[in-house]
Amino acid sequence: MKMSSSTQNLLPRLRISAASVAFISTLLLLLFTFLPALEGRSINGGAKWSEEKNTALLKSRSSTEIHRKLSSGTEKESARIEPHRIRGSDESANCSTLDITVSQGPTSPLPRGIPTFSVEIINNCFTGCTISNIHLKCGWFSSDNLIDPKIFKRLNFDDCLVNDGKPLLNGAIVSFKYSTTMQFPLSVSSVVCGSLI
Repeated sequence: MKMSSSTQNLLPRLRISAASVAFISTLLLLLFTFLPALEGRSINGGAKWSEEKNTALLKSRSSTEIHRKLSSGTEKESARIEPHRIRGSDESANCSTLDITVSQGPTSPLPRGIPTFSVEIINNCFTGCTISNIHLKCGWFSSDNLIDPKIFKRLNFDDCLVNDGKPLLNGAIVSFKYSTTMQFPLSVSSVVCGSLI
């Protein structure tokens, strides 16, 4: 069956029109699908509208919460959490286990090649307090080299005494070295504020 010349001329135009309609339909579909996501975007790609909306929401929430806190006398303000402080004989001398800093690290090994670790125990009490009877969690602490027991000694499993229980002044440091195959984790377990006299 032969097509007329007018039909043959019309066929390429119909194909182009159909392709154009399909292309435009796809663009519109994509536009309506992604328009809500693109609505708040600025030209440089930032989410300007979304950020402004989120900032406004946060401001309104925080002002509502502040209003609630101010209007309600029963709610406690929780500005910050303070460590549990222990009172000594002197009311101005208060301290915490957090006021003692224990730091350790590897140092030169013994001539036989046994690893050696250097330890520093510091009184960092911000109120200037003296701390005594400092006990550390120390597991089964042991050392190949001798440590002066007046500086550091293990009393029982997981209980080591620092400075023979004597006061450690504010800013003072007790240091020693121990040698063993592995580093022992050391952490403060208990302290006493002031001196035990």
